Amino acid sequence: MASAYKGNFRCVILSAKRLVFEDEVQSVFISGDRGEYEVLAYHYPLIGIVREEIVINWEKRLRVKGGVVRFFANECNIMIEEVVDQRPEPK
Repeated sequence: MASAYKGNFRCVILSAKRLVFEDEVQSVFISGDRGEYEVLAYHYPLIGIVREEIVINWEKRLRVKGGVVRFFANECNIMIEEVVDQRPEPK
């Protein structure tokens, strides 16, 4: 279910080989080392491990092979090993 909150923040996803994603977003949903969580604008600063999946704005789904996430000063930076599968969310 998509969040009703409409604040935006900058999200950058990088692999060792390329820039995977860069844009203003409303939410990033992450499967992490301590479960699943959603990051919204002005989220409390965090650093965590990405395990399997990143979902951007509940529309774009990235299956990844590990990585780290850092959210600070309303910017989400995610460094991943590689993208395993990239596809839009089914409607």
